[in-house]
Amino acid sequence: MTETTVSDSTAAPLVVLSGVNKHFGALHVLQDIDLEIRQGEVVVLIGPSGSGKSTLCRTINRLETIDSGAISIDGRPLPAEGKQLAKLRAEVGMVFQSFNLFAHKTVLENVVLGQVKVRKIARPEAEKTAHALLERVGLAAHAAKYPAQLSGGQQQRVAIARALAMNPKVMLFDEPTSALDPEMINEVLEVMRSLAAEGMTMVVVTHEMGFARSAANRVLFMADGKIVEENTPEAFFTAPRSDRAKDFLSKILHH
Repeated sequence: MTETTVSDSTAAPLVVLSGVNKHFGALHVLQDIDLEIRQGEVVVLIGPSGSGKSTLCRTINRLETIDSGAISIDGRPLPAEGKQLAKLRAEVGMVFQSFNLFAHKTVLENVVLGQVKVRKIARPEAEKTAHALLERVGLAAHAAKYPAQLSGGQQQRVAIARALAMNPKVMLFDEPTSALDPEMINEVLEVMRSLAAEGMTMVVVTHEMGFARSAANRVLFMADGKIVEENTPEAFFTAPRSDRAKDFLSKILHH
């Protein structure tokens, strides 16, 4: 299923960034970024800290504004603000480093809330979806608990279920495992791997090279606000073309 989606180069790309620039003060964090992501594709962004990966990820649902250039999702330009922006954010799921769950609401309610408030789905149906998604991320037994009663890995899986509940067209993951203890990282990556296998369009910023190697269709290597290199995981990890990428990989793969 995913193979056909990914290799269908005739279909219009789902996410398009053209000539995107972003400054933080004097710092030029995104420099003329051009990027197309097709439906069903898993694109992993890697590179040194401060290279612009997270900023790039966050511009796709306008958590970060851009200074120039254009971004469109499913053929429509990104709205600037207001109701249209809220609607777009429902189409673009986002999972952060920190889990951002509502502490005073149960796990179930965390997954139900957006469906009812933003998607205007009737509560019984929203609860049914929430239970099914909690089952899918291996947390069906924890629906009545509060976030504080869960481990970090479990909270992150709830955050993924919550994003999926909105039935997004694309999922953004901004270093979803970097705040987790090592033994919890895999349980989150497993959920992400299964999403990738099911054909979910995903943009993932991560330091987990094993995930990049096994789940990505395309690896983008960023440095100094530019996409320096892009390739299949196999080609990138075995024979990076740029000196920056070679240097980066030699530091992280042989330490």
